[in-house]
Amino acid sequence: MAVEEEGFRVFQSVKVKIGEAKNIPPYPGPNRMRDCYCTVNLDQEEVFRTKIIEKSLCPFYGEDFSCEIPRSFRHLSFYIFDRDVFRRDSSIGKVAVKKEDLQKYHGKDTWFQLHPVSADSEVQGKVHLELRLNEVITDTGAVCHKLATRVLECQDLPIVNGQCDPYAAVSWLGPSRSEAKKTKVKRKTNNPQFDEVFYFEVNRPLSYTKRQFDVEEEDVDKLALRVDLWTASNLKFGDEFLGGVQVPLRILGQSGIHDAWYFLQPRDNGNKSVKADELGSLRLNIVYTEDHVLPSDHYGPLRDLLLHSADVKPVSASAAHILGEVCREKQEAAVPLVRLFLHCGKIVPFVCAIAHAEVNRTQDPNTIFRGNSLTSKCIDETMKLAGMHYLQVTLKPIIDEICTDHKPCEIDPVKLKESENLETNRENLRQYVDRIFNVITTSGVRCPTVMSDIFFSLRESAATRFQVDQDVRYTAVSSFIFLRFFAPAILSPNLFQLRPHHPDPCTSRTLTLISKTIQTLGSLAKSKSANFKESYMAAFYDYFNEQKYADAVKNFLDLISSSGRWDQRSIETPIVLKEGIMIKRAQGRNRFGMKNFKKRWFRLTNHELTYHKSKGDSALCSIPIENILAVERLEEESFKMKNMFQVIQPERALYIQGNNCVEARDWIDILTKVSQCNRKRLMTYHPSAYLNGHWLCCKLSSDSAPGCTPCTGGLPANIQLDVDGDRESERIYTLFSSYMFKLVKMQEACGSKSVYDGPELEEYSSFVIDDPQETYKILKLIISAVQMLENHHTQYRRDKFKKTKYGSQEHPIGDKSFQCYIRQQSESSTYSI
Repeated sequence: MAVEEEGFRVFQSVKVKIGEAKNIPPYPGPNRMRDCYCTVNLDQEEVFRTKIIEKSLCPFYGEDFSCEIPRSFRHLSFYIFDRDVFRRDSSIGKVAVKKEDLQKYHGKDTWFQLHPVSADSEVQGKVHLELRLNEVITDTGAVCHKLATRVLECQDLPIVNGQCDPYAAVSWLGPSRSEAKKTKVKRKTNNPQFDEVFYFEVNRPLSYTKRQFDVEEEDVDKLALRVDLWTASNLKFGDEFLGGVQVPLRILGQSGIHDAWYFLQPRDNGNKSVKADELGSLRLNIVYTEDHVLPSDHYGPLRDLLLHSADVKPVSASAAHILGEVCREKQEAAVPLVRLFLHCGKIVPFVCAIAHAEVNRTQDPNTIFRGNSLTSKCIDETMKLAGMHYLQVTLKPIIDEICTDHKPCEIDPVKLKESENLETNRENLRQYVDRIFNVITTSGVRCPTVMSDIFFSLRESAATRFQVDQDVRYTAVSSFIFLRFFAPAILSPNLFQLRPHHPDPCTSRTLTLISKTIQTLGSLAKSKSANFKESYMAAFYDYFNEQKYADAVKNFLDLISSSGRWDQRSIETPIVLKEGIMIKRAQGRNRFGMKNFKKRWFRLTNHELTYHKSKGDSALCSIPIENILAVERLEEESFKMKNMFQVIQPERALYIQGNNCVEARDWIDILTKVSQCNRKRLMTYHPSAYLNGHWLCCKLSSDSAPGCTPCTGGLPANIQLDVDGDRESERIYTLFSSYMFKLVKMQEACGSKSVYDGPELEEYSSFVIDDPQETYKILKLIISAVQMLENHHTQYRRDKFKKTKYGSQEHPIGDKSFQCYIRQQSESSTYSI
């Protein structure tokens, strides 16, 4: 979800690799071991949880998490918890990285020290205050000053133990006095509207003179107002601290008025500090990106250059190919290029053009597409995007079974456990390999059209280039579909959305053995046993040394690389796409039933959305995918609940609350994608609920009244291709801008090649330049387009700097990330390309 800023859109995303923790303090008991898990939090809101690693003080997680961040935040935090079967899980320590510090650790493996978790430091949210210094004349004619403190509202307060009943405590602090007052408690909301005014006497009455308004100079620096937010609790432990701010009196200045938003801050609880190494450390790799996307027309020149890449002769002179040449890693260029070309429907001609050029440069058919070239990275990314649903339909059921059953499959005699039998393990592994091989080789009709068109081009280019080698038309395709698609998905199912977490060590070993065997079966190598370094793998592969396996692979490759396609939806089998616990409101199917909120287990397949009382129970309600007319967010004011969305059906809407903002977004996205092809999808909807006989948004009384707001649809019909073209164009611009020095160096290389026929300079040898004149012309156009976009961004930064008010609702006092951003952008605006 993007934040709109006067025509600009700001996107935030984060990708985290949670590695391992070490030196966790032992449990104070005879066992001493702990059962630890790690959570990822946006401020205080948990958005991801790893699996539990049992009986370890150095737990290895090895899990990846990525998400779009749909709201503003101040800290990205990681908590280590120890599971407790009988009581609430206890927190061991945390890592809290400020938003403005995230770039320091961008893409680096970093060990972070764990810090203690204190209720006084767990804060989030903001408060709106209005202070006014009033001059009051007493009955005796003397003058005194009173401070009118108005607590208007708060936003985004944390929910503590599932509830938030906040109130504000307002204190007037001075050298020799302290006075405190409280607001009323606001029940069941983390966005309370207080709008209460409190008066505090600032100084002793003075003899009245008209201009005497300021308090005495020496007292100003000692006087302050303190506002603390608490949540009322009925438990014996007392009220919970939510955060506070302290405002010095001198901030009123000459006007005597101050109106501002403040970020809530932690407080010092006076406890002894814990040494840095006492709680252990956590290894993380954090990649945080923030894209500032301009209006679409600004990207026109650069986007046109990129999209015409397939038509440039030679293709090595095209803008897209040049991006791959200047980037340090080909993957950097491939990700935004593929997403942009997919979004614009130009991916097949572009990939075919660069693949054809690479095949013509390849001398040995055995090394075709073996390197990390732009072609191989682009095809990898295309398969991930366009083939994810195909992968889930094909592999997810059998992968789920392997992870659930935990059958022993170790065939290395050295690693065999005493209780295991080698022959039994081999048979278990052989059955798994056979079943996975069969589901893959019989899945050809489900292969997405875009992948088949690319495979067709690869096969034709390879067969034309190496006419003597009869197998090259197969190996050109198998090097992608088996080596780079199915085998990695089997090896690491969590990275391909087949499993929520990294498998346990035993299951991971089983998947490794299966992946190795499937990869070798798909390679069609002449001597397959020689492909294995381990003798036990070579012996195991003897099971599969039959011609029927090679024939099945060839038939499958012929099918997925044919140019004709078919309707894949007609042959889809039910497959679970997402499931989990959420809260739903009763739909009112029974006329006199209560419309209350209950926790339910939700389950989405490519056929239906169902909910159950608990996991494994029969469905209480089933909604066919074709009956989903729209999936949209529900305004918080409807039920005073955050993270709510609605699944709109012909007769009614189902109101659901996600556990956090990221999960709610994920459910909205996947439900929207699977129902995108429905013929009766709505164009408009009601953003608020129908309550008390009318719609809260438009006040219409009929429950069947047409929607009052346009739906936020517009997603492509293909379930995987939800891409923002302008955002990808912005990312490509950022790459070109970052590697501007290489673009200049490539221009010099073109000039050198055109003028001199002698040996090429070493500093230019890394560039692929087939036509210096054409390449130079395209480079000149790229630099011009990048300079133009740089000017637009510079103007945007200047305008933002001028218009922004520090202390506004968007940028409260205490927003250090915004201050850092403005400072960085102001400094960078002096740079000219």
